[in-house]
Amino acid sequence: MTKKTDELEQQIGELTIDLQRVRADFENYRKRVDEEKQSAREFGEASIASKMLPVIDDIERAVTHLPAELVDNVWAQGVANLSKNLDKALNSIGITRISAELNSAFDPDQHHAVQFDEADGEQEIIAEELQPGYLYKGEVLRPAMVRVTRK
Repeated sequence: MTKKTDELEQQIGELTIDLQRVRADFENYRKRVDEEKQSAREFGEASIASKMLPVIDDIERAVTHLPAELVDNVWAQGVANLSKNLDKALNSIGITRISAELNSAFDPDQHHAVQFDEADGEQEIIAEELQPGYLYKGEVLRPAMVRVTRK
């Protein structure tokens, strides 16, 4: 009887080990699937945002070049509000604008210099932002297009 008991205990031990392995494999599978879903979601958000950036640029240009006689126009104010709402929506999914302020340091990882003004100086600085750039969760979605000079 002890031999039979020993065999059963050995079987129970082997089955317990198998069950633990299956549980660990399933947990790893579940984590991997969750990571893949999150990655796919982020890729989709970034892809859609990339396609929307030219539209956002056009709206910002329209607001920036608003004629003085239309400042109080309700329709023009609606377009300006649309621009603000787009910024809020982008921020809510982790898309932020790259800083490219006048006289700030040029960063080749975030800025794309399309024009370089010859000047004396050691430090490369931004002379003008030509097109805004955007980050998606800290990664460059589109670099800011800038004119650079030295200071």
